[in-house]
Amino acid sequence: MEKIIDETKQGSALLQEQKASNTKKLFIESYGCQMNFNDSEIVASILADIGYNTTNLLEEADLVLVNTCSIRDKAEQTIRKRLEKYNAVKREENPDMKVGVLGCMAERLKEKLLEEEKIVDLVVGPDAYKDLPNLLKEVEEGREAVNVILSKDETYGDISPVRLGGNGVTAFVSITRGCDNMCTFCVVPFTRGRERSRDPYSIINEVNDLAKNGYKEITLLGQNVDSYLWYGGGLKKDFKNASEIQKATAINFAQLLDMVATAQPHIRIRFSTSNPQDMTEDVLHTMARHRNICKYIHLPFQSGSNRILKEMNRQHTREEYMELIDKIREILPGCSISHDIITGFPTETEEDHQDTLSLMEYVKYDYGFMFMYSERPGTLAARKLEDDVPEEVKKRRLTEIVDLQREHSAFRTQEMVGKVVEVLIEREARKSDEEWSGRTPQNTVAVFPKEHYKPGDFVNVKILDCTSATLIGEAVGYSENQLKSNNF
Repeated sequence: MEKIIDETKQGSALLQEQKASNTKKLFIESYGCQMNFNDSEIVASILADIGYNTTNLLEEADLVLVNTCSIRDKAEQTIRKRLEKYNAVKREENPDMKVGVLGCMAERLKEKLLEEEKIVDLVVGPDAYKDLPNLLKEVEEGREAVNVILSKDETYGDISPVRLGGNGVTAFVSITRGCDNMCTFCVVPFTRGRERSRDPYSIINEVNDLAKNGYKEITLLGQNVDSYLWYGGGLKKDFKNASEIQKATAINFAQLLDMVATAQPHIRIRFSTSNPQDMTEDVLHTMARHRNICKYIHLPFQSGSNRILKEMNRQHTREEYMELIDKIREILPGCSISHDIITGFPTETEEDHQDTLSLMEYVKYDYGFMFMYSERPGTLAARKLEDDVPEEVKKRRLTEIVDLQREHSAFRTQEMVGKVVEVLIEREARKSDEEWSGRTPQNTVAVFPKEHYKPGDFVNVKILDCTSATLIGEAVGYSENQLKSNNF
């Protein structure tokens, strides 16, 4: 699996605040998308209320949970290796330790993991985390513990997530769950269920709490944020008919974005992920109106070929996508755009592949996530389409896509050399403990000497050099946002 930016980060996590009265230890790892990491924070909060503090030492854990991804085959194989590691520790060092699988892979492989291979003690789907206390009791009593029932209304809006292993500067806030788009390659509608939106006022409360706790950047999360829609204090299913829905006051994503940005004008706001078929012009105008909404859009297109897009059941054409790109450039000059691409989808020809490369040339994305197609059981593509593109052809096409993206990424970072950009400091640079690392509003990583600055500061940085993925510069003072928020 090759990419310019690696989205699959793994790590055990520590609660920022441990409850002194808690006596049990939870070790939790997350794989895959940002939604999984946010879900782990919800799980940690639920378990903290029944006596668990998190630990980063696997060997001392009473309970080990892995929050899983079932989107790509490689991620699934990685999780299986981790389960083997957990069970080795359980056999050799900690026989009382319980092991569980959460999330998308749990829903899809529940029987295999729990009954056939017997490598876990409990299996919990993404809509059943509130049932964890009951499931753990069942494990203690020696009974099978599984709940993968999908919900039509669970949003966890009433749970205050525990922030795990983060930098104390940036945080994720979930605004929707599930997906209704039914792309033929994707398992999300089957593993995360139907789409539903979270109460906007619970979102605002969570953002306000994060601001009080010193967070400086919030990312609003959803499988498809642009389809966010809250009907007058309820979900769509709560209304009897279309007439009632029309009478209700609906809040869409553009309005929610405006509410969040207005509530916390000194906090940066990001969002992910957008779907080309659902992104509307009012979202772009809201972004343009608020200085604190980052001018960055992750806009997956998957393929540049109309024929392949139809096979994928993507509800946009190449031409419509390009029109949306043009509109973004018009309304949001300087906005960075990233993408997802799947190469080697069933029946993809060389002409289809060239269509993808030409669309990349048209946009010149800042960066992207690029994959070879891997068949996922349960999807329409797996049931109806033969995986007929040879592996060596997939690899060659992926290499061409990655090489072109590197060229475009270098082009975009080079454009910033000589300019002054605002950077939110997040952590020490990976390659030097004498430098800070942070991101621009366009989501590009920048590094610069530490001097007297600290994590959480908004700093103006003059860009002196760059690589294809990183800006290199020197700080020239606090940004206007920092001065206003601190009343300097």
